[in-house]
Amino acid sequence: MKLYPQCAHCDAYVCMSDMQTGKMREGEKPEYCPLLTKEDVLKRSIELYDEPDNHKMAYIAAVQEFENYEWLPGRKLKTNITRIEEIMDFAKKMGYRKLGMAFCAGLKYEAGIADQIFRAKGFDFVSVCCKCSSTPKERIGLSDHQKIRGPGMIEIMCSPISQALVLNDEKVELAILMGLCVGHDTLFMKYLECPVTVLAVKDRVFGHNPIQALYLSQGPYYRRLLQEEPYDSEVFPYKEHGRYDDMIKAVEKAD
Repeated sequence: MKLYPQCAHCDAYVCMSDMQTGKMREGEKPEYCPLLTKEDVLKRSIELYDEPDNHKMAYIAAVQEFENYEWLPGRKLKTNITRIEEIMDFAKKMGYRKLGMAFCAGLKYEAGIADQIFRAKGFDFVSVCCKCSSTPKERIGLSDHQKIRGPGMIEIMCSPISQALVLNDEKVELAILMGLCVGHDTLFMKYLECPVTVLAVKDRVFGHNPIQALYLSQGPYYRRLLQEEPYDSEVFPYKEHGRYDDMIKAVEKAD
């Protein structure tokens, strides 16, 4: 049976050094460890850091990581700066002046504050909203039943491809993701031509802090996340033009 990398299950972490002693951790590598099963792949990956652009970005990212920590008396480790400050510091170290932000219309207020912050630090800043193409959802095949506000309402589709192409056309040097929906962020990155980083991700339940779901899965209210279920790709089947009318009728009948 093929062994997949399962680093999330590893307790040895012999790939890392100990933060306190500075020495490599000792122990036996699990049978699924990439150091054992992906030796050739890892060798190729490290060689890619010799390419000038990759080397520069990796080096600066590591320096940026170093600068976010500070040792206090008693070997206590303290963090120094927020993510938005890290993004700006990284951009400056890379020599990026023109930045572009793709944001969700639902985070317009937060995008406005971010815009002020980046401009205050001297960046040329471009921002583009997910609704920028002003295209009705019918263009991608959604029916009236699938509109958030209900039948008969005009709803504009999110167009992450438009956002990517606008930033490409503006020739921004670094793109910043700000709260795009799952799937929309995927399309955005698919068509983007410049490096990208993330300032915030969409989570409507947890105030855009999705990792909270991991913590709460250990308690009673979100334990359902850990309940085993068979994988079923037909639960929400894609149909031509993106229509799910049969599913909608089934839901209405159940109600």
